Amino acid sequence: MTKVMEIGFIGLGRMGGNMVRRLTRKGHRCHIFSSSAGTRDELARESGAVAASSLSELVASLALPRRLWVMVPAGPATDAVIDELIGLCDPGDVIVDGGNSHFKQTVARARKCLEAGIDLVDCGTSGGVYGLTRGYSLMVGGQTNAVAALDSVFDALSPGIAAAPRLDLHEGAEPAPGEHGWLHCGPPGSGHYVKMIHNGIEYGMMQAMAEGFALLASAGQEALPAEHRYQLDLGAIAEVWRRGSVVSSWLLDLGAKALVEDPSLQGYSPQVADSGEGRWTIEAAIDQRVSAQVLAAALFARFDSRDDVQLGNRFLSALRHQFGGHPSLSSGS
Repeated sequence: MTKVMEIGFIGLGRMGGNMVRRLTRKGHRCHIFSSSAGTRDELARESGAVAASSLSELVASLALPRRLWVMVPAGPATDAVIDELIGLCDPGDVIVDGGNSHFKQTVARARKCLEAGIDLVDCGTSGGVYGLTRGYSLMVGGQTNAVAALDSVFDALSPGIAAAPRLDLHEGAEPAPGEHGWLHCGPPGSGHYVKMIHNGIEYGMMQAMAEGFALLASAGQEALPAEHRYQLDLGAIAEVWRRGSVVSSWLLDLGAKALVEDPSLQGYSPQVADSGEGRWTIEAAIDQRVSAQVLAAALFARFDSRDDVQLGNRFLSALRHQFGGHPSLSSGS
């Protein structure tokens, strides 16, 4: 039987709000705070969570030992929240950073928390706006006892073992690490490190798809000999590739959806943003002296997109919008 947990949640944006919804639907008790009173009150009415008007009120409302999940933008915002929580919490409490923080900053924050007797758990979170229904893939770093104290929360947020076919060698055996959709990767910082590499790989996969569809879209251009021109249905090609092909994937599913909704992708910007984790991945590759040519090329292609208008870039923008809800609409639409 799943252990019911009480947890404080700070940050109720696209992912944070849906994580609260998923947790409350699984029977966990959430106390929530957002700087937007309207956002927190509306979510409280919808989900049954308890809204607090300040961080101090949120902390005071939780029983010891407290479990607090921070889901705010990486960088100064995360620093500000964690610093305030350190002053409000008691030894034995656990703070989770579920944002896309740089793993080196996480290590430093964990050391600072430990000085106050507080454990910091870092949780790389993948799943985007679909996580509410699909669940979130969670990459967790932190001390073993602190992670274990949150296992029922990770179980509730993750997709579960049935989300993917089991490998033949795992059939009939106890679940292997990672099979439930969340993994304790190692000490503080390791969860955010694994998520950083995940996002670097994501850049490369998206870039390969975008370039492929750009080629398909340009197959009918007049510069080619007439007998070599093809007017191709990109949405239909995506559909056939989704079924049994080696490149079938959730990214391709999202690309197919975007192409059905907007075959020319004119509603999406040809200028593709980067969230920062692609850059961090390349920096790690340099530090570790590991060749990451595809990932580096994918990052630089996003820089090039700022001056280049192509269907491939619109496809990248469409994918970012589909899985993450990132603003990516064309300025002309």
